[in-house]
Amino acid sequence: MRITKKLLVAGIVSLAATGGAVYATAAYAAESAGTAAPAVAPKVTAEQAIGIALKEVPGSWVSELDFDSRGQQADVWELELTKGTERHEVDVDAASGKVTKQQADQDDDDRDDDGDDGDDD
Repeated sequence: MRITKKLLVAGIVSLAATGGAVYATAAYAAESAGTAAPAVAPKVTAEQAIGIALKEVPGSWVSELDFDSRGQQADVWELELTKGTERHEVDVDAASGKVTKQQADQDDDDRDDDGDDGDDD
């Protein structure tokens, strides 16, 4: 149990660091290109976005975290969560912390034909 908690905490910290690095790189690229005003750090941190997303999909784990600066639209943290065979996409507004999107997809690995015979006719 202790190892699991340590791994979970280490994973969250590394995801947060990765998200911050991606954000910093994107901000630097936009600034050096002269196409945008200087980037402002999001009010909602990566750790907070992870917490919000995990409350939306209890029992899941974060498999991907990205910061998306959308220019004229609100910036969001994009998270992919995995729970069993389901994948959930959750977008968290980087300014308010509100969930702006939640979508679940069933992982279809049952190897059935699903009516598709694989040919082009």
